[in-house]
Amino acid sequence: QVQLVESGGGLVQAGGSLRLSCAASGLTFSRSTMAWFRQAPGKEREFAAVISWSGVTTYYADSVKGRFTISRDNAKNTVFLQMNSLKPEDTAVYYCAADSSSVFSRAVYEYNYWGQGTQVTVSS
Repeated sequence: QVQLVESGGGLVQAGGSLRLSCAASGLTFSRSTMAWFRQAPGKEREFAAVISWSGVTTYYADSVKGRFTISRDNAKNTVFLQMNSLKPEDTAVYYCAADSSSVFSRAVYEYNYWGQGTQVTVSS
């Protein structure tokens, strides 16, 4: 079965950096669109970043543009989210998501596989 396992979350001070990883198995990773979403307490899950199956195309939410970078290693079935200049409002559970049909989307409903999430907490 498909598994997405996130890692790399933690507690960091404002202005700091974290790198999230998501290891995928059970799907054709090299043909899957991969994305990161996040969900803060009491809020809906929101889009953060997406990368095409080839890694050539990326797209970011305005709130993270210029601070976060999504990348992937198809040889290792892993997608990354480098987060720099973190702010307290970035505090959330971060989820890795996969769309095996290669649809390039920011919409939660387009993604058919999800990880369990990793907590990121940014202190002021």
